Amino acid sequence: MQTLPLRRWLGASLALAALQITTATAWAQAPSPVWPTKPVRILVGSPPGGPSDITARLFADALSKRTGKPAVVENRPGAGNNLAAGLAAKAEPDGHTMVLSPDTVLTVNPLVYGNSGGFDGRTDLVTVSIVTSFSQMLVCNPAFGVKTAAELVAKAKAGRATYASGGPGVPGHLAAEMFLQSTGAKMEHVPYRGPAPATLAVLSGEVDCGFLATPTVVQHVKAGKLSALAVSAGTPSALAPDVPTLGKALNQPGLDVSFRLIMQVAKGTPAPVLAAIEHAIMDIMKDPDVRARLQAVDLTAQGSTMAQAQQTLQAEMARWEPLVKRLDLKAN
Repeated sequence: MQTLPLRRWLGASLALAALQITTATAWAQAPSPVWPTKPVRILVGSPPGGPSDITARLFADALSKRTGKPAVVENRPGAGNNLAAGLAAKAEPDGHTMVLSPDTVLTVNPLVYGNSGGFDGRTDLVTVSIVTSFSQMLVCNPAFGVKTAAELVAKAKAGRATYASGGPGVPGHLAAEMFLQSTGAKMEHVPYRGPAPATLAVLSGEVDCGFLATPTVVQHVKAGKLSALAVSAGTPSALAPDVPTLGKALNQPGLDVSFRLIMQVAKGTPAPVLAAIEHAIMDIMKDPDVRARLQAVDLTAQGSTMAQAQQTLQAEMARWEPLVKRLDLKAN
C-alpha cells in the first residue's frame, strides 16, 4: 500500500528539483536590475578589424540580446589604446561607458607613456574581467628569404634585419623583443601608428618582418604574400594549425607570449554594477556560439572574475616591466 505513494512522492520531488534547476538557470541569465539601465558604450582603442574590435562587437551583440539595451562600439584609436582608456576613465562611473583594451594598457603603458594622457590606467580604471586572449604571428616578406624562425635568427645575427610593430609597447613590439631576448638576435624596430600600416610595411617589403595579430595577417599568409614562421602562444593557432608555436620553433618548451583583452570602467563605479558587468561577461563568454565565433578568428574566450583578472595582470606586470625598462621604451 505504501509503494504507490512513495513513487508519487519521488516523482513530485524530481519534478520540483527540475523546476528549481530551470528557475535557477533562467535567473542566472536574467538581466541585472541595476545594470544596464540605458544604452552601453564600449570604447575600443584600435581601428576596426583587430582583436579588440572583433571581441567588442561580438560582446556588444550578445549583451544587447540578453539585456534588451543597445550596446554600441566606438573605435577611438591612438596612443597605444591610451586614448580610449582615458575617455573611459573620465566617463560617468555608472558602468555604461566601458573600454576593451589589450592588457598592455595596464602592464606596459604606464611605463611607456607615463601620465601623458592625463590619467593613470592602474588607478583611474577598474578592471572587471579578462574577456579574451590572443597571440601574435611572426611573419616575414617572402623576398627576405626566410621560412623558419631558426633561419630568421641566423640571418638577423649575420646582418641587418628589421621588424615592424603598431607602436612602442604594443603586443607585437613586446612579442618581438621577447623573441630577440630569447634568441640573442638583433633586429631594428620600425614602429608605425597602428597594426594596419605595420602590416602594409611588411607586405610591401619596406620592413622585413613583424609580429602581427593572426586574424590580420593569416589571409596574406594563405595567399603567399607573407611567410608565417611561428605563433607566439603556447598552442597552435586554429586559423593556421601548421604554423609552429614559438616555443617549438625555437626549441624552448614553455615559451608563451600571449596577451589578454580586458574590460574596464571608471573608478567609482558602484560595486553592484561591477558585479553585474562581471556576471554578464562571464555568462556571455560561456556561450558556445560566442566561443566558436571567437575561435574562428583566433581569439580564446575567457570571462574571468575581477579577482582572477587582478592576479593575472599582476603577474604580467612583473613579466614585462624588466623588459620595458631594459629597452627604455618611451612613446615618441
